[in-house]
This record gives sequence, C-alpha cells and structure tokens, in this order.
Amino acid sequence: MSTPSTVDRAFEAALYDTTDASLDTGASLLAADPAADAELTRRGEEFVATAWRRGWQPADVVRIVRRELDDVHLRLAAELIRAQSAQDRPRGPRWAAQLDDLPDGPSPRTDRFSHATAVLQLYRLLLRLPALEPLDEPRREHRQESRTLARIRALLAKAEATGYPEEAEALSAKAQELMARHSIDEALLSAHAPSPDAPGACRIGVEPPYEQAKAVLLDAVADANHCRAVWNEALGFSTVVGFEADLEAVELLYTSLLVQAETAMTKAEAAQRAGGRRRTKTFRQSFLAAYAHRAGTRLRAVAERTAAETGAADADLLPVLASRDVAVTDRLERMFPETTTTRLRGVDDAAGWTEGTRAADRAQVGRRRPLP
Repeated sequence: MSTPSTVDRAFEAALYDTTDASLDTGASLLAADPAADAELTRRGEEFVATAWRRGWQPADVVRIVRRELDDVHLRLAAELIRAQSAQDRPRGPRWAAQLDDLPDGPSPRTDRFSHATAVLQLYRLLLRLPALEPLDEPRREHRQESRTLARIRALLAKAEATGYPEEAEALSAKAQELMARHSIDEALLSAHAPSPDAPGACRIGVEPPYEQAKAVLLDAVADANHCRAVWNEALGFSTVVGFEADLEAVELLYTSLLVQAETAMTKAEAAQRAGGRRRTKTFRQSFLAAYAHRAGTRLRAVAERTAAETGAADADLLPVLASRDVAVTDRLERMFPETTTTRLRGVDDAAGWTEGTRAADRAQVGRRRPLP
C-alpha cells in the first residue's frame, strides 16, 4: 500500500473540514515540504478543469473568488486558470476574451505557511462549486467588426465625452437605433445562410449592493434586445440567452447603463444630502429601480420603432424575428425548466424614483467595454 503524499495528507486535513484548525494543519504540512509544490499546483489545475466540466467559465470563477475571498486568492486563481488553459481545448471567442481579462501579475509571495494557507482556502472554494448550466458557444467563423459596429462605438465615445446632456442623448439615441438595425441585419443574414446560428448564452455579473435593481436593469436590457435573462441571486450573476450579436449588445449596453446610473446616482445623492437628507440606502434602491424601469421603456421603444420601420420595407423580417424569439424561449426553457419570480424590495422613496427616472432619460444608450 502506497504512502499518501504530502498533498494528499494536507487535503485530507484541510479541504473536507471548514475549521481554522484543520486549515492550519494542512498548511503546516505543505509549508514543511517544498517538494510538494509542483503537485500542489497540478492538483489546483485539476480543480479548475473540474469546474469547467461543471459548467463554470473563467469569468465565473474570478467573480466568485473576488466575492468570497481576497486579492491574493484572486491572483492564485488567475495563475491556475492560465496554466490549465495551456492544456485545454479551444472553447470559443468569449472564453478567450475571459482569459485575456484575467487579473495580471503573480500572486505576492510571503512565507510558505501563509502561501499554503491561501492555496488551501482557494481549493476549498473550488471544491465546493455547484454545477451550473453549460454554456456552449456557437461555432462561427471569426468576422471582422462591421462598419456599423464601429460607428456605434464612435457615437458612444462622443456621447460619453460631451458635457451637454442634450447632445449626449441625441448621440446615444442614434447609437441605440443603429444597434437595433444591426441586430435585424444579423437576423436576416442568419436566416438566409445555409446553417443559421442557434441561440447561445452568457453569464453577466450582477454585483452587490442593490443587486435586485441591477438584475432588473439587466433584464430590461435583455428584453429590449431579443434576449432573456435569469438571475442567480446566490452566485451573483444572470444568465442571458439569445443570439450572439444580441448577447454582445446586452453585455456591453448593460455595463454602460450601469456605469452611467451609478455616476448619476452619486450626483443626485450629493444634491439630496446638501439639502439635509440622510436616507441614502432607500434613495439608492429606488433610484436604480426607477432607472431600470425607464431605461427599459426607452430601449424597447427604439427597438420596436426600428423593427417596424424595417419590417415595412422587408417582408421577411417579422417571420424571422418571430422564429428567433421562439428559438430563444425554447433554449431558455431547456436550460431553466423551473424559474421563480422575485419582488423588488425597498422601492418606496419618491425622490429616488424621480431622480432615477430623470437619469435614465439622460442616459447614454450605446456600447462600452465591460468592466474589469
């Protein structure tokens, strides 16, 4: 019978017990045996590979590690993911982009005991990750960014740079109109192709605080762009189902609107506090809820008007959009056969609702690169 390795003994002591004493025991074993370092890293890469088999993606792991642990663990996780990716199969452009967005720089090296403790804490988390719905990326050839997308990005950049709200709104409205037309063009192109694209899915982080209102905003953005969103409150993300061009629009537009909402909320809150008000939590919750409601209304209006105008000129459009909606709904129901609704709490601040609505009316509707 073979003797258990140092790593096996450390894992037996620390990974299957959540106490600090067991963690110290495992870390002491690893710290005393430098020869175990290579095996410890290899086993970490195996934990990462297991997470992929259970439906997780690099951005999901980064999100949960950032949420549950500290920066040292985040950098350890990034190192493991990079190391494992060298042995992994190609998984599509979105996966590759997530690898590119991993935190830079090696984890800080301290004494061996502290390092081993951090590694075991990370492995404890990886070991307990639940299974997620698999998100297989559609197989499609790489295409250069279209001139329409380049124009959308340029409009957004100008909207975000101007100091005049009226100019920003006009530029943003034009960007959203072009985005809607781009989605329609993609739908018609796919319908006339030999092998039309199938709906895919992606996960988008919905971070605290005020995550309920943020999830409502993401749902509104998804709905306006021919997608559907399902929020996982426990793990801090929403899964968005839709066709690839629409998924990209949702991901970038949600991030842009969220950044704008938080900037506008900070300014509005400062004005409220200058007037002697102190109830900031209820103000913020109501502000973001109103912002999500109004932004969704604006987005849907632009998308519906654009579809109606294009449909009047192209008789093929409405059947194509209807068939894509059916395909998205079918994919969503297969991924999530059981869902529940939740009621938004804490939306009872009239001033917050009013200011959030005004901010959404001034929002720059367009594309922006995702937050790191």
